[in-house]
Amino acid sequence: MTRCFEEFHAQTAVEAAIKLHPQVGSRLDEIKQVVIHTQESAVRIIDKTGPLHNPADRDHCLQYMTAIGLIFGGLTANHYEDATANDPRVDALRAKMIVREDPRYTCEYLEPDKRSIANAVQVFFRDGSSTEKVEVEYPVGHRRRREEGKPLLVKKFKANAETRFPAEQVGRILTLFEDVRRLEAMPVNEFVEIFLMET
Repeated sequence: MTRCFEEFHAQTAVEAAIKLHPQVGSRLDEIKQVVIHTQESAVRIIDKTGPLHNPADRDHCLQYMTAIGLIFGGLTANHYEDATANDPRVDALRAKMIVREDPRYTCEYLEPDKRSIANAVQVFFRDGSSTEKVEVEYPVGHRRRREEGKPLLVKKFKANAETRFPAEQVGRILTLFEDVRRLEAMPVNEFVEIFLMET
């Protein structure tokens, strides 16, 4: 699953869309309607129709981000750029979307012991068939899904570190991070030194 930093209220909708991509990606022309069930905050903040002029507009449009997940099976920073936004499939799919507030999602979003960010996505086809309604209550990385998020975080760190450091140095850094006791006992100056560029 390819991910980037999508707007907070849409994270679980994007995740649901990505899960549906294998069933939907090859049937885009057959879609009659996409229904997104969400919280009141998302309806108020990111339920947007009409033209989206730039990446910031697209990052704050629930329908855009959900469409990208359904079409491409992922969402990266590049998907917010004009090259993807100008793909006619994106706006065609956005035009078929209905956003509905789910009162339970709104309630649980506000409950201090839950603080869920739930969204659900279901796709309906012209032949009368539909996908299942895919619901995601907490985004990966949320404290209730922390263990599931750790491997993704390590993968992201490694990919970014490798753009700056040699592979051997990245390996040493990751090995250190796996040894929590050693990491916690390490003096700050030694920790900082492992991030210096080797010459």
